[in-house]
Amino acid sequence: MTEHKIKLTSTPGYKVIKKWLNDRSRKPFAFQQETWESIINSESGLVNAPTGFGKTYSVFLGAIIQFINDNPADYLTTKNSGLQLLWVTPLRALAKDIARAMEEVIGELGMQWRIGSRNGDTPISERQKQKRSMPEVLIITPESLHLFLAQKDYAATFRHLKIIAVDEWHELIGSKRGVQVELAISRIVNLNKGKGKRENPEADFIQHSTFNIQNNSPQVWGISATIGNLEEAKNVLLSPLRKEGIIIKARVKKKFRIESVIPEEIEKYPWAGHLGIKLADKVIPIVEANKTTLIFINTRGMSETWYQTLLTVAPDLAGVVALHHGSIERELRTWVEEALHEGILKVVVCTASLDLGVDFRPVDTVIQVGSPKGVARFLQRAGRSGHQPDAVSTIYFLPTHSLELVEAAALKEAIEEQFTESRLPLVLCFDVLVQYLCTLAVSDGFYPDEIFEEIRSTYCFSEINESEWKQLLQFITVGGIALQQYDDFKKVEINEDGCYKINSRRIAMRHRMHIGTIVSDAMLKVKFLSGGYRRDRRIFYCKAETGDVFTLAGRNRNSSLSKT
Repeated sequence: MTEHKIKLTSTPGYKVIKKWLNDRSRKPFAFQQETWESIINSESGLVNAPTGFGKTYSVFLGAIIQFINDNPADYLTTKNSGLQLLWVTPLRALAKDIARAMEEVIGELGMQWRIGSRNGDTPISERQKQKRSMPEVLIITPESLHLFLAQKDYAATFRHLKIIAVDEWHELIGSKRGVQVELAISRIVNLNKGKGKRENPEADFIQHSTFNIQNNSPQVWGISATIGNLEEAKNVLLSPLRKEGIIIKARVKKKFRIESVIPEEIEKYPWAGHLGIKLADKVIPIVEANKTTLIFINTRGMSETWYQTLLTVAPDLAGVVALHHGSIERELRTWVEEALHEGILKVVVCTASLDLGVDFRPVDTVIQVGSPKGVARFLQRAGRSGHQPDAVSTIYFLPTHSLELVEAAALKEAIEEQFTESRLPLVLCFDVLVQYLCTLAVSDGFYPDEIFEEIRSTYCFSEINESEWKQLLQFITVGGIALQQYDDFKKVEINEDGCYKINSRRIAMRHRMHIGTIVSDAMLKVKFLSGGYRRDRRIFYCKAETGDVFTLAGRNRNSSLSKT
């Protein structure tokens, strides 16, 4: 029997969006229309397009078209519709930029949808407001999504959910944050299969599972720039759905202009260990010749050094140069992002905190200092300039030592041949799984048999066996064989009905405070003499002596640290 498909152009939602685009002299790309048609036909998949070609609108406008089709008579007045679109993004700066673009569309269409954000910067008052009444679109980081799963009755949050969109999937796959996304999807798409204390678990599963698969399971859409293993990336994301899904590729080509910044005397260039600071004077003419320039540095420590060096070499940049990385206060980061949008800043020294999908239209040039660690990342950062389909993205590569001169040539050749490296997905990340199980135990608890099948539906844990599963359960309940003598590791209790639950308020609060991506580097808390704390991964704090001076958040600090 041939499945009947809805034709996009005949739907009321498409007609509304088409008119909105025509009124603004815009025309959708073919890949965007293909995505919209797939969404209204309840398909899931992966959208692949170069930066600056409207990947966000391919899924976001598809969700709007779907909503208008379901509410053709009152889509303009319908409000408080519950969470319709869950937008997972890896960066806080990206979340704000996406929210701004979505709010602009909603305002021009005259709809009543609300756009909310949830990440480490979200004030408590806003979180409480969202808890009382969820916005129709929620832009969230993987860590904050797991915090949602740690709330009581979290299932109610997702009961109206139609689409889960995972932005910048090429960046998340191959990382523990990507595994977090896989696990969260596996939970959300299975919410109707019964949860909590039940009289007859088997009957409950039979009653709900068919409805869940056919009618109420949300679609999952990944949004990705160039990646070598596109098919595998799609399979990893959609694995919890147990569906093949589709790949929608934009058959367009982004234009790049790549230039190298090299010293006048190559013979004196070091072979390793150089920060490129001696070429700072060659950066100034590039900055002055352009409206706004982003200078990407690979580490926070180097970004601090470059920021201070630019102010030393070109004092007239004071007031129009800024620093942006993850350890800077939220208020300052927000100001830098707003100033970039408004074109106030001439140059921003930044790390990976600004290299994904952010649309700062005034930016016309990018400078990459040191190895970008891959072709895909280099193209991502180049795309911060000329962030429009018909614009040329300009990027300067400043090698920090002689071997990176070879890398500069290799990057140019790889881009000409359209080569991009693959991102291999992680498998059997048991540390992430232990944290996830405790997250479920903090909220409504879980039944091992049910949750085991959900976990095995993910790509990461598809090969987990019964023995490994039992060891994990033993670890979270009694600390395993090695730690069973310590009460702190006896976190999860088994209730009379077989539900695994964290009943201790102290343990639950501590777990919620510590939910996040597990890292390998040491995390240190630094206290300033003036008060306040800063958490950072910089191991050099351990070696600092009283009287040492270091740079933090663009300012020189005196090291009066007490090592406790």
